[in-house]
Amino acid sequence: MYPSLRTFPRIIVIKTFFKDEEIIHDLFACSLLVCTTAMSQKKERAVWSKEKANAWYAKLPWMVGADYIPASAINQLEMWQAESFDSAQIDKELGWAEGIGMNVMRVYLHHLAWQVDPAGFKKRVNTYLNIAGKHGIKTVFVLFDDCWNNTYKAGKQPVPKTGVHNSGWVQDPGMLSFMDLNYMNSLEKYVKDVLQAFRNDNRILLWDVYNEPGNSGLRNHSMPLLKNTFSWGRQVDPSQPLSAGVWSLDLKELNAFQLQQSDVITYHNYHKPDVHQRWIDSFLVQTGKPLICTEYMARTRGSLFHEILPILKKHKIAAINWGLVAGKSNTIYAWDTPMPEGGEPKVWFHDIFRPDGTPYDPRETAFIKEITGKK
Repeated sequence: MYPSLRTFPRIIVIKTFFKDEEIIHDLFACSLLVCTTAMSQKKERAVWSKEKANAWYAKLPWMVGADYIPASAINQLEMWQAESFDSAQIDKELGWAEGIGMNVMRVYLHHLAWQVDPAGFKKRVNTYLNIAGKHGIKTVFVLFDDCWNNTYKAGKQPVPKTGVHNSGWVQDPGMLSFMDLNYMNSLEKYVKDVLQAFRNDNRILLWDVYNEPGNSGLRNHSMPLLKNTFSWGRQVDPSQPLSAGVWSLDLKELNAFQLQQSDVITYHNYHKPDVHQRWIDSFLVQTGKPLICTEYMARTRGSLFHEILPILKKHKIAAINWGLVAGKSNTIYAWDTPMPEGGEPKVWFHDIFRPDGTPYDPRETAFIKEITGKK
C-alpha cells in the first residue's frame, strides 16, 4: 500500500497540535507507560520458534489471493459498519476470486467500527468468514494501519475523489493515538476482544497486527503501538500466528522489531522481479521462517502477475496482491499520478476484475488459474 515513506507530509498535520516530534515521542512514551502495568499482569506467550512456524506452514497449500475490500466500500468503515456491510456483494466477489483459484484474502478491520457496535461488528466479521469459508478462502485480518487519511468518523463515508487512488482510505488509529493519552486503553480492549472471539477460528490464516507501521511520515513514532499490539495479541494467545509486514528498508528499527516479533514473516514488495528476488534472498529467508507476501502487483511499476507469481510459487511464498475488484477505492489509479478528469487509465495500477466480474485482462486471470491449478 506504499509509495515508499509517503511523500504526503501527514506528520505536519499532527505538528499543528504538538509543535515538534520530541513532544510526539514523549506522548507516545506516556501512552505506552499507561499500559505497562496492565500488560505485565498477564503472561505473554513466546514468539513462535522456526520449528513451530514451519510445521504450521507445511500443512497449508500454496496460498494465492488478494487484499480485499468490496467494490461498494471506499474504506474499512464502509465495509464493516452495519448500515453499509454488504454480504451479497462480498459473496459475489469472493466467488470470482474462487473461480480463478484464489484461496486467501487479506482484509482490513477498523477499531472505530468495533467501538460503535462491538457485538454487531463481531457478528459481521463472522458473516464475512462464513462467506469466505464457503468459497474455500482463508483470511488474513489486519488490525491497525498507518496509511492514507489520518482522520475519520463513524457514519456515512465520503464519496471517492475522481481519479485519486484510495482517496477515502483511513488510518487506524491515526491522530487519535496522539490526541488522547487514554486511547491506548480502548485500543487494547478492541484487540483483545476481537482476538479472543476468533482465537481458534481455522477460517483465519493469521493476524496482521499493524499494516506498514511508520508510514505517512510517522516512522519510529509507531513503535509503541506496534509493541503494545504484539503484546496484547500474545496475552490472548490465538492459535493463528501474529505478524507485521516489513515494507520499507529505510525503517531499520521497525524492521528489526517486526522480524523478531513475527511468528511468520510477512512483507510488501511492489518492485520488479529482480528487486523482489533480492529481498527474498538478502534478508527475508535468513529468518528461517515461512514467508508470506501480503502486498505486491503494481502494473506500471513492473510488479506483474506473470513475473512475480512464478518466483513466489518456487519458494512457496504465499502471494497476496493488492486489489480484487475495481470500485470505490479507486486503486486502478496509481499512487502518485491522479487522473482528475476520471476515466479508465490505459494500464490499471491494481485490481483484477471490473465491477461486473469481467477481468481487466483475461490473459492475467487465465495465468492465475493455470498457476494455481484451478480447473
